[in-house]
Amino acid sequence: QENLVESGGGSVQAGGSLTLSCVASQYTLSRSCIGWFRQVPGKEREGVAATDPGGRFTPYADSVKGRFTISVDHAKNTVFLQMNNLRPEDTAMYSCAATENWCSLKPDNFYYWGQGTQVTVSS
Repeated sequence: QENLVESGGGSVQAGGSLTLSCVASQYTLSRSCIGWFRQVPGKEREGVAATDPGGRFTPYADSVKGRFTISVDHAKNTVFLQMNNLRPEDTAMYSCAATENWCSLKPDNFYYWGQGTQVTVSS
């Protein structure tokens, strides 16, 4: 069972920034695609961004392109999600997940999940 731990959520005003962190084991980061997902109550989980172990393949949801940046720091065993120009519609529980399958934004493709961190953006 892989252990993923998220942090960095909080409450910000629209236009603000937050950086989320997902800490995983060195083993996991060296061989897994890590994805960030978000979910609000009553809606399906949405893929936000993902990265392969080398940070070379990084798909993004259209809704966050140009505002969010995913990056991997192997020295810190951490995948970051830098979120700029936040909007109220970005409010959600954000979770990171890992898979050794093809790197994508499809939640069903991932099988190790963290507990999540809440992001709230006020207008």
